[in-house]
Amino acid sequence: MGFKHAFRQIKKLPDWIYILPAFLLKLLFRCAYRVTYDDPDDLLSTTKTAIGLAWHNRLMFFPVAFNKTMAHNTVAVISSSRDGQYIADFIARFGIGALRGSSSRGGAVAQLGAIKALKEGKFVIFTPDGPRGPRYRLKKGPIQLASLSGAPIGLISINASRAWRLSSWDRFQLPCPGAKLTVVVRGLYWVPPDLTAEQLAEHTLRIEQELRKITHDPA
Repeated sequence: MGFKHAFRQIKKLPDWIYILPAFLLKLLFRCAYRVTYDDPDDLLSTTKTAIGLAWHNRLMFFPVAFNKTMAHNTVAVISSSRDGQYIADFIARFGIGALRGSSSRGGAVAQLGAIKALKEGKFVIFTPDGPRGPRYRLKKGPIQLASLSGAPIGLISINASRAWRLSSWDRFQLPCPGAKLTVVVRGLYWVPPDLTAEQLAEHTLRIEQELRKITHDPA
């Protein structure tokens, strides 16, 4: 049995594995970039109950973009896959909780968990084009949740002036050292209850367009 195969059989890594990577991510965010916030409604500085949406390729610095109070009030919807377990354990180092499930696996369970978290006053984060894309296309699940729960939607994008982009489906972005990072936040958007299928599609498209407006890819 090769090392790669053996590693892929590990469902959960020891918690101490994440201590150094978490420290380095905090250090990078604070020291290697010029970080500014464009958050006119102070969504990230207060503990609001809301559904947060952010594209999958902007996730690198999400765990450190929130202050400690906001992080401890936040839960992220993460794939129920093995890789999702690694991510859930990593963001736990920053005080962020996890709800396991996605549009492809465990979606109903994740939605029930999200409704419970919203009732508890949490900020619930989705990557609406994950886990497999298409890139920058919003799935209807978070909009259905907003309609069902009555919670508003907040939109978040971390834009880098310069970044390397991986060849993955989402062109995941690794901001270049020295780049300017702008954390852009907009909202809150309210979705009416009892949507018809046509209304759900309309609101999904509208929110997708609004999230695209605050998303800027590096040149």
